[in-house]
Amino acid sequence: MKNLAIARRYAKALLLIGKEDGQIDTYREELGAFAALIEQEKSLQQVLVNPLYDADGRKKVLTRVMDNLKLSQAMTTFLLFLFDKGRIGFLGNINDFFQRFADELKGVARASLVSATELSSETIDKIRSALSKRTGKDIILEVEQDSGLIGGIVTRIGDLVLDGSVRTQLLNMRESLKRGESV
Repeated sequence: MKNLAIARRYAKALLLIGKEDGQIDTYREELGAFAALIEQEKSLQQVLVNPLYDADGRKKVLTRVMDNLKLSQAMTTFLLFLFDKGRIGFLGNINDFFQRFADELKGVARASLVSATELSSETIDKIRSALSKRTGKDIILEVEQDSGLIGGIVTRIGDLVLDGSVRTQLLNMRESLKRGESV
């Protein structure tokens, strides 16, 4: 829990810098790309966070990776600061918070939609529109398929879960029957 609070603070700091210099979108892209690279390349992640390796050597690796990615000066400074403070291992969480904060600033909400069967693009657009009306935000919708739902859909926006799956309805019915309620 403490790590998340730390990650949140660093993400907020970067967001404030981005608001000040108008580069939030640039930082979003750069931080996202760097975090994805670190997540994908586990050996690189180990080199950067493992204190058994020499700190100067680790910093040189970080600098070389940043140079290859051609990151902005502000992002380079930010990542070096994280490294110097021993927080480079929190990069994934910092990125998650930063992406969420940047979305909020733009009035965008990310939602996931899981359906039992493949949905038409028209149906997905209708669902996106309904969620947009409900939240008052533009919705970026990630769509997945899960045949385990039997039928229906489950939508998540932040902490809000709208579960219209047949599986959940059957489970609720079973619980009602166990309690002796009429269905």
